[in-house]
Amino acid sequence: MQKNNIPKNLQITSYLSPNWFEFYQAIATYLSRCLQIDLHLQQSEYDPLVDPLLLQDQIDLAFICGLPLIRYSQTVPNQWQTLVAPVMQSSRYHNQPIYYADVIVNSQSDIHKFTDLADKIFCYNDSGSNSGYNLLCQRLTQEKSPQNFFSKTLQSGSHQHSIRWVIEGLADCAAIDSVVLEQELKDFPELSQYLRVVEVLGPSPMPPLAAAQHLGISLTQQIQLALLQPDEQLQKVMQQFGVRRFAPVQLEDYEILNQIYRDRSFLTLS
Repeated sequence: MQKNNIPKNLQITSYLSPNWFEFYQAIATYLSRCLQIDLHLQQSEYDPLVDPLLLQDQIDLAFICGLPLIRYSQTVPNQWQTLVAPVMQSSRYHNQPIYYADVIVNSQSDIHKFTDLADKIFCYNDSGSNSGYNLLCQRLTQEKSPQNFFSKTLQSGSHQHSIRWVIEGLADCAAIDSVVLEQELKDFPELSQYLRVVEVLGPSPMPPLAAAQHLGISLTQQIQLALLQPDEQLQKVMQQFGVRRFAPVQLEDYEILNQIYRDRSFLTLS
């Protein structure tokens, strides 16, 4: 350990879409530069609720979806705190740390509105996803839709897989994190001609950067302050990914996602 109990290196894990990994790497590099600490970023292959490193409190910082974070914190309280979340530049986000779930279909299909999804094949990244599963369950619950609203459901494993399954005709529809979808269409603009958004669900609080409590108050405050005042180098990467700024967020901001999860618990699509 260094003086003042500041660690020599930090372990950062991303549980979010890999098409944003470059952005998270830029944040890690920036924090290393500011704090003069080695930060090591990895893309987790685990669901955060079953990641052994997370359960053993071996992760220092995490880019994580708000739903599994708040669910985890209900089971293991006082291990994590939220620091900041990105605020996107697009006007649809109203200069707030929010995102949506865009329900997509193949542009060549005869599906034009939400009710047209009845008896279709739905694919989702995983059942613990807020954007890919939770919000759609909420919508079906609100509409008092039957358990067998879809003719079939398929788990794709990722938003990127879901997007391509809809394009390839393996599924009729999917609910995709709007920020992930926008980035995927930036990376692969040729995909846009094959997709149509028929419904927008949300908004929901943006996935945060969370810090383990074992880092201590001083270090977590330094990390938060550094991201609230990004330097020119990080701002260039933020511009590339359409991020306007970072906003401070509280763990309580994500409780609404857990409430939606509890309310839809009786509804299982798969």
